[in-house]
Amino acid sequence: MLNIFTLANGRLVQEEIESLQELARFQPIWVDLESPTLEEKRWIKQHYGLSIPEDAMDQDIEESARFYEEDNGDLHIRSDFLIDDEDDPRSVRVAFIMNLHNASLKSYGVLFSIHDEDVPVFRLLRLRARRAPGLIEDSKDVLLKLFDADAEYSADTLEGIYDDLEKVSTQVLAGNVTDTHASEVLSAIARQEDLNGRIRRNVMDTRRAVSFVMRSKMLNSDQFEDARQILRDIESLDNHTAFLFDKINFLMDATVGFININQNKIIKIFSVASVALLPPTLIASVYGMNFKYMPEIDWQYGYAYGIALMVGSALIPMMYFRKRGWLK
Repeated sequence: MLNIFTLANGRLVQEEIESLQELARFQPIWVDLESPTLEEKRWIKQHYGLSIPEDAMDQDIEESARFYEEDNGDLHIRSDFLIDDEDDPRSVRVAFIMNLHNASLKSYGVLFSIHDEDVPVFRLLRLRARRAPGLIEDSKDVLLKLFDADAEYSADTLEGIYDDLEKVSTQVLAGNVTDTHASEVLSAIARQEDLNGRIRRNVMDTRRAVSFVMRSKMLNSDQFEDARQILRDIESLDNHTAFLFDKINFLMDATVGFININQNKIIKIFSVASVALLPPTLIASVYGMNFKYMPEIDWQYGYAYGIALMVGSALIPMMYFRKRGWLK
């Protein structure tokens, strides 16, 4: 899918392109390619003179090669954006290409973004830019606003983690956590830990991208200050993720502690039963020895006496355990 964005009365206007001829009708500041086809890449090559690298969407590219400037002045940025999917939270790689130093190309001053699937941050920016005139003035503003929206999206996701962990902590600290309940709690905690780790990695990647843009010296004074504010917001998110990791570890330890308590209760039952059955076992073994005259045969009440003696010898320890509170 190929979408271009132009400015009209200070608002960002989106146009979906379905042919090469349509590209000539617009002067965009942002060209967005979502899962681009070979034909769409060819249109970009023919109209803008821009070749999209084959490794633009590679996930295994070296970290040091994700931010660089080509000899022709094109800036290449590969950054990850978070998708907080309830079933499958993940990060999506987005490749940005911007030409700001070669005015002879039709791509001069245009931001190109390439990604494999729709990104919530992109939708958020499009919505804001349509409703707020003057929010975006050029392609550099688009790039900065995307990073700003990414930081805000991460902050909103952190708030969701706070709410979910609050529910989990209420359940755990209420006590009486069964093994089935504990497994559900551990599953929920593991998901929040994974999502929190993705957010921490995402904001780290955004920080590196914004720092690279600031070092490229392509920003004016207002945009440079906006970039600094984004870095300050990201710094505050780091503190929140660190706090959440501590809270997750606490809830994990508390849940595991309840599991251990439940297991100890089971072990205690077996321990009490084994101790209580030791005297009857001893009596039965004595009665089973080779006497000259077997008590249970030679004596009329031998069997009854033996059974009563074994029951009594088992009840006495149980009564003692009950008095001590070990059976609760």
